[in-house]
Amino acid sequence: MLRTRLMTRALRPVITLYMAVSRPFFRKRASLFPPVIGCDEVGRGAICGPVVVCALWFEPEALPKGVLGRLDDSKRIDRAEREELFPIIARVSKFHFAARSARYIDVYNIRNATLQAMHQAVTRLGIDAPIRIDGLDVPRGLSGDAQAVVKGDGKVPQIAAASIMAKVLRDRLMARLGQRHIHYAWASNAGYGTPVHRAAVRTHGHTPHHRQSFGDLFSGLAGEIALQDADGL
Repeated sequence: MLRTRLMTRALRPVITLYMAVSRPFFRKRASLFPPVIGCDEVGRGAICGPVVVCALWFEPEALPKGVLGRLDDSKRIDRAEREELFPIIARVSKFHFAARSARYIDVYNIRNATLQAMHQAVTRLGIDAPIRIDGLDVPRGLSGDAQAVVKGDGKVPQIAAASIMAKVLRDRLMARLGQRHIHYAWASNAGYGTPVHRAAVRTHGHTPHHRQSFGDLFSGLAGEIALQDADGL
């Protein structure tokens, strides 16, 4: 077991380099990228928990050597590397987080909740710089040069970094919430609709953190839960 761990640790730099070769900023010069605000969300497709947004600014040339080439969409980076990158990005960036709860999402819908969180994160960051938002929409009320960038985490380093920061923060939050709701395995699925998570909803019902407006989850499960309750009478 110890030998296996030592081999894995020794191979990790090689594995990281191999994965970085396929990343969008690998071997790109930092001087090619301007110092903009990048903004991205995490948790939009989850069935429970908040949507979390990060707005982030840095000078690409201030990044430590090798970090630019490791940036990417957070979903394409494993948990260990995201955790490793988080403090590195934080040290050279100015950033602000914003979030909207499941209840807020149920009332205002996920799109509006996400855009409102983006607006809050960017405005509270308080930096006068061009703004690049991942996706199709720019939140209303943002002043200055604000543009949406489709697949921006592969085009704008600050968006990729914001994605990583938001993902790490949200995963930590879901892990803490999971300690109060142990049946749903949120520490591993982060509130996304995995088979284990959906099975737990069938067995134990939903929590206050579940998004009841997400019909994909509840339209099918509500009937199943009701039948199970009837069988138990």
